[in-house]
Amino acid sequence: MLATRMSRKLLITAGASLAVAGLLAGCTAGTAENTGPDESTVEGNEATGDTITIGFSGPAADHGWLGAINNAAIAEAKKYPDINLVVAEGTNDANLQISQVETFINDKVDAIVLLPTDGAALTEVAIQAMNAGIPVINVDREFSSTFAARVTILGDNYGMGVSAGTYICEQLGDNPDAIVAEIAGIDSLPLTQARSEGFAKALGDCGLKVSNRVAADFTVAGGEAVTSQLLSAAPKIDAIWNHDDDQGVGVLAAIAASGRNEFFLVGGAGSANAMREIKSGTSVLKATVIYPSTQAADGIRLARLVVQGKALSDLVEIEVPTRIVLNAPVVTADNVEQYIGSAFES
Repeated sequence: MLATRMSRKLLITAGASLAVAGLLAGCTAGTAENTGPDESTVEGNEATGDTITIGFSGPAADHGWLGAINNAAIAEAKKYPDINLVVAEGTNDANLQISQVETFINDKVDAIVLLPTDGAALTEVAIQAMNAGIPVINVDREFSSTFAARVTILGDNYGMGVSAGTYICEQLGDNPDAIVAEIAGIDSLPLTQARSEGFAKALGDCGLKVSNRVAADFTVAGGEAVTSQLLSAAPKIDAIWNHDDDQGVGVLAAIAASGRNEFFLVGGAGSANAMREIKSGTSVLKATVIYPSTQAADGIRLARLVVQGKALSDLVEIEVPTRIVLNAPVVTADNVEQYIGSAFES
């Protein structure tokens, strides 16, 4: 009964996201030439068109998920003979990334795929690109203005929290006194805040709450340090949600060192090593929530469609949508084989 109620809530949330995307599509200018629905076919989209130059800029690949983002984008571009991909050096310096985008503008690239190190800081230069007639595909971290991007493609951070909380509710929902802990990422980031909000909301729907919470920094060392603190402070825990499988390497190390196993652990992002732990059946890690590392690769495809005046072949709509939010499914031992082949390594 609980699972049915939670599933219904997820469907309602997804419907609301699509409705918002539709509203944005009506008020955001696009640069692509309209294409009739009859022409928006898989074959038509895959057919080689005029060669286009796409500029790609993202943060430094100092994290397994970010490395996978960059590698997937480059690999996707190589599939299309009509894409000339120009890759800027990965950086966590917003000012350097701004200069990279300015270079793309000066070089008159056809489109820019941008995973900003800081969405707010990169908003102004993205608007400059849009004003220069260069469509910007915003990946993962949102700009602060809808005028800064032709398309925004995101993972569902709030949905990750909902998925993790729903899974824990399904396991512990008949125990209102269950102790649930949370190991977050960087608390100052909106994505972390959204994950925690979704998690608290889903737990609340089955009468549970977060009893103990710590925040790490998306690193192995940070995950290990804060998990050691958590385990020392909480003598009993029934379930833990860790936001990030990269820092989860450290989380699992701290748990192993503690010798405790009275709880189960849920991960986040969907790394291959986390999935192997789940598949083993011997770990406290029983599930992880996907945060797709395909976002920049999807951005490359969308940039190509926009510039070449094409649309998504599975939609009747004649232009690429302005906003796409990817799903956040839960991976368990029951479905791990479906996801492990495309997972990233932490």
